[in-house]
Amino acid sequence: MPSYLVEVYLPRSRADDARVSGQRARTAAEQLAGEGVPIRYVRTTYLPEDEICFHLFEAPAPAAVEEASRRAALGRTRIVPAQEQA
Repeated sequence: MPSYLVEVYLPRSRADDARVSGQRARTAAEQLAGEGVPIRYVRTTYLPEDEICFHLFEAPAPAAVEEASRRAALGRTRIVPAQEQA
């Protein structure tokens, strides 16, 4: 299944929000999956120096990730395809 990275601006003053927003993203993906949408939350990564938070999802299309981001109230986001390399 394709992977998508959701990029969100998160200032250092709100760094604790990275964990909370990751939990919301996981919950939103689980809700969508329960509704039959094939989506999986993978992880959240926060880069404090760049004030950027990344949420990684697996989904068949960006629309599912957009809906999960909306439900998780992630705010203004950028969603891009991602490739995981081992």
